[in-house]
Amino acid sequence: MFFNFHSNPIPSSSSSLVNKNQSKFKVSTTLSSTVSTEPTNPPEPALETQSQDEKFDWYSQWYPLMPVCDLDKRKPHAKKVLGLDVVVWWDRNESAWKVFDDSCPHRLAPLSEGRIDQWGRLQCVYHGWCFNGSGNCKLIPQAPPDGPPVHTVKKACAVVYPSTVQHDIVWFWPNSDPQYKEILVKKKPPFIPELDDPSYTKLMGNRDINYGYEVLIENLMDPAHADREGGRPLELMIEKLDINGFDAYQGWSRSKFLSPCVFYAYSNPVDQTNGSASSAGTKKEMSVQRKFALIFICVPVSPGISRLIWSFPRNFGLWIDKVVPRWMFHVGQNLILDSDLYLLHIEERKIMDAGPSNWQKACFVPTKSDALVIGFRKWLNKYAGGQVDWKGKYSGALPPVPPREQLMDRYWSHVVNCSSCNVAYKGLKVLEVVLQVVSIVSIGIVAAAKQNAISAAARTTMVFMAVLFYASSKWLAHFIYKNFHYHDYSHAFR
Repeated sequence: MFFNFHSNPIPSSSSSLVNKNQSKFKVSTTLSSTVSTEPTNPPEPALETQSQDEKFDWYSQWYPLMPVCDLDKRKPHAKKVLGLDVVVWWDRNESAWKVFDDSCPHRLAPLSEGRIDQWGRLQCVYHGWCFNGSGNCKLIPQAPPDGPPVHTVKKACAVVYPSTVQHDIVWFWPNSDPQYKEILVKKKPPFIPELDDPSYTKLMGNRDINYGYEVLIENLMDPAHADREGGRPLELMIEKLDINGFDAYQGWSRSKFLSPCVFYAYSNPVDQTNGSASSAGTKKEMSVQRKFALIFICVPVSPGISRLIWSFPRNFGLWIDKVVPRWMFHVGQNLILDSDLYLLHIEERKIMDAGPSNWQKACFVPTKSDALVIGFRKWLNKYAGGQVDWKGKYSGALPPVPPREQLMDRYWSHVVNCSSCNVAYKGLKVLEVVLQVVSIVSIGIVAAAKQNAISAAARTTMVFMAVLFYASSKWLAHFIYKNFHYHDYSHAFR
């Protein structure tokens, strides 16, 4: 679906959609020993809409934490973004999701290990300190009731980050400075029309991935790898690139990179009248045209670790999502992520060995199908310092390569963080146990029954059913392990 979305031939009439005088960033198609990220035909100055002195501030942006559907209001949730440990919890008194630094001001215990108390406050489980939605400490159990009100001291307050919900996703601003308390008035999270349109279906998924933010975005911007055998030339062009990201164009589809997290591609209906006034029939046909989008929200977690939130909204076949459980979609989507996980994990280490600033020298990208990847690297190097700013929290080294089974684990990277898959996993595990119990009970009944108490036919049937139940439990155990724990992916046999 992803490959076909990007690689559909460009309709002849699509040229009317793009101003012929508009400069486009194009990728070099010349084979040479040194490949540059600069375009073959340098873009005109109008392409650079921002000054050369602009620098992207990684900590003055909105970052997504999780889809609301995958957050349990009954407990706090630990998350990491940009190396910051935060806790997400539901404040029922304000009916809002709150994001705090995941550290109690008392002895720095993680607040995410605490609970929501009976008054709707976040309680640290270590010594019982309680905080309201504004971060104010409301209770220190060890403080004498007739003593000084130490809980009102500023140092007793939790660190609060600005947060909001947009497109059914919790976002936060990774700077707790008081000047950003009302940042939502000045700057909002990225707006994605398809996620705001009630005529679209918009199931979401999320997964923590064992390679970094830069490699994750590059992989999702690269449609060519989806069809390795029957690949074809792709005409990808970047129309605009500045500190806020870029727009890209390919005939009937367009895509946007909204820095630093959002990349999405969407259908671009072609007006067959080449820009002239459309007939009433054409307008009616266009108004009901099937549309869909591919939305990927990529989150830098820590060096070598990223988080992906995805959604594939469409304005047709809405009934499918009401009939098919969400976890069934995730089984296939996780398999796609697994297909490239190991090779991208290794690729990232080779890029790190060469040095992120030497990416264009280490990688040979001679075709236009790499336009978006080159565009991202151009944005990263020009505006964002060439890599994520971790504020000195890490040495720059990537974590060691784990065993393959741990690297491609689905349970801890997805299942425990997905409400749908978590429920399905628990339900299937119960069914597995039930099948085993029924099998054992059936055999026990046959063995304990006297010779003439059960007919030969009934005895045979019960033995057959016991074997069937046992075989079903073993098959189900394999299904659970393969789809909820670990599914090795060998390209040699696919």
